Amino acid sequence: MIIDRRDFILANTRLQRPPHTPELELYLADEITPIWRLTEEELGEMGLPPPFWAFAWAGGQALARYLLDHPAEAEGKSVVDFASGSGLLAIAAMRAGARQALAADIDSFCHEAVRANAAVNGVTVDFTDINLLDAPPPAVDLITAGDICYEKPLAEQVLAWLAAAHAQGARVLIGDPGRTYFPKDGLVKLGEYQVETTRELEDMTVKRTCVWTFPA
Repeated sequence: MIIDRRDFILANTRLQRPPHTPELELYLADEITPIWRLTEEELGEMGLPPPFWAFAWAGGQALARYLLDHPAEAEGKSVVDFASGSGLLAIAAMRAGARQALAADIDSFCHEAVRANAAVNGVTVDFTDINLLDAPPPAVDLITAGDICYEKPLAEQVLAWLAAAHAQGARVLIGDPGRTYFPKDGLVKLGEYQVETTRELEDMTVKRTCVWTFPA
């Protein structure tokens, strides 16, 4: 079993600059890091959930790029990054001038990943592993969500929760590279990016990825 999560993260990843956000550095896994080669069974034996925090997913990269290019979206605002993983979006929001950012992810391993990644980028990001879907959306200015539509029931639940956040006045930004369960209507496209990725993670080496919001 893994005792020190921070030590595990630092030993099994390396500092890298995601292709679409070279201004930022994250502790990520790749073909030359140990965690890349671990099977699902080996991860389970170690007490490690699937390490989604160890990768910069296409939806997150596109939305982070959008925030960095449009700092007014985050400047001076309170931000919640839903299903934060590595903390990329919370970090990008802080670098864009957010007043505060909360990274939320039910995988408690993300806490140390977010802390390490925030520190190397010179920002402070809060963290919670409480499942935000169990309560009404928090009263914040901006909610970001990247790559949330892998599974149908969860995608529907998250999108309904985000719609409720929008209805109560929060700005909602979603990054998605065309996942199967992403809705085809009811959202407004703000930007489109060609995000470099790898076939170990995706079905192609460049993913057409869009940033969306709810209509006013």
